[in-house]
Amino acid sequence: MSRFVPRKLAGRIILDLTPLRRSRDYRALVTGLGVSMLGTQLTTVAVPFQVYAITRSSLDVGLVSLAQLFPLIIGSLLGGSLVDAMDRRKLLLIVEALGALCSAGLALNADFGPALWPLFLFPAAAASLSGMDSSARNSMLPGLVGLELLPASNAIFQSLFQTGAIVGPAVAGLLLAGAGVHAIYWIDVVSFLVAMSSVLTMSPQPAPAAAGPGTAPARPGWRSTMEGLRFVRGSQPVQGAYLIDINAMVFGMPRALFPALAATVFGGGATTVGLLYAAPGAGALIGALTTGWVGRVQRQGRAVICAVLVWGLAITCFGLAHWLPLALVLLAVAGWADVLSAVFRNTIIQFAGPDGMRGRLMGVQVAVVAGGPRIGDLEAGVVATAFGDTVSVVSGGLACIAGALLLARARPGFTRQRSVLHERAEEALATDDVGLPAE
Repeated sequence: MSRFVPRKLAGRIILDLTPLRRSRDYRALVTGLGVSMLGTQLTTVAVPFQVYAITRSSLDVGLVSLAQLFPLIIGSLLGGSLVDAMDRRKLLLIVEALGALCSAGLALNADFGPALWPLFLFPAAAASLSGMDSSARNSMLPGLVGLELLPASNAIFQSLFQTGAIVGPAVAGLLLAGAGVHAIYWIDVVSFLVAMSSVLTMSPQPAPAAAGPGTAPARPGWRSTMEGLRFVRGSQPVQGAYLIDINAMVFGMPRALFPALAATVFGGGATTVGLLYAAPGAGALIGALTTGWVGRVQRQGRAVICAVLVWGLAITCFGLAHWLPLALVLLAVAGWADVLSAVFRNTIIQFAGPDGMRGRLMGVQVAVVAGGPRIGDLEAGVVATAFGDTVSVVSGGLACIAGALLLARARPGFTRQRSVLHERAEEALATDDVGLPAE
């Protein structure tokens, strides 16, 4: 009995791997995603490293990052309409092939005397493709694993992302010191080819016939994208999922201040900066690996609100901390809360719309996730310039808390959002109670 209870408790907490056991197509999707995620993280580190090596300018490094923002947003929004209009497996194959060509362009540029313009062009093109890739993968999930395993499937995706975010930069540092940037780019090419091979083993994922009763099948383009935005305008749960993420990322994401805080508050150098950047990812990974319980949460909107409140409180306390170990723990707590919020938000969005609208909804989600942190960097820098680093972090955390509470009041449809699975179970139970004679 003493052995059974801890094992049962662990089964309720540790990441639920049931989707991997149930669906061969989902296993193939996860395998390809894991490999390509590692390659992408390697390139994400190599590009700014190479830009700085060529120009010795931090401004140029920042401009390369900025050059990727608008292609990513546009690719996500337009890509969502593509996801709803064509076979999603075929779209993934096309995206992976084009991604391999972008990385091959970077590799050839590194091999034959590096020029600066390819380091702007190819990462920007890859960013636009990544929005389509993410929208397609997330839109396929309900059909691959079923609605009941959707929270667990999202948690597995999050664990892959967080593992890649931690392992990728560490491996990239070793490769940069040894093999050089060209080897990283060629490894990324291979990772795309492996991902393509995995997707090829999947069954076709044809486009839905229509977004709903009485509507025509989606056609790629801005008109289809606008249909998705009109759907968002009429859905409080979807609005809430987007708005609360923007609130948390704009006000409660002080990563732009980490270098200054490392030097002025914690008295450290590059190692301290690295620890500050790594701590939220470490917390997020722990959170993703302990999500066995998320499928039993009924009030998903309320769970998101609570997670963002924990995020805001942790960031506020981080701004007041002057002892590095405590600061790292608080950032890890923030990362833990963030990954829980992401799992529930993705599940709400995937449940909210019909299959024919899901690609566009996930496209908007990718645009929000991509744009929010960059706006947050600007907000943190402006406030820090005017009032100081500590004020910027603490005020941002408090604003995040206030924004979450205001959103809970302004969007009651989001706060009261319940898991569709629990609602169906209650409806089925009510039907049985009415339809069956009493014994």
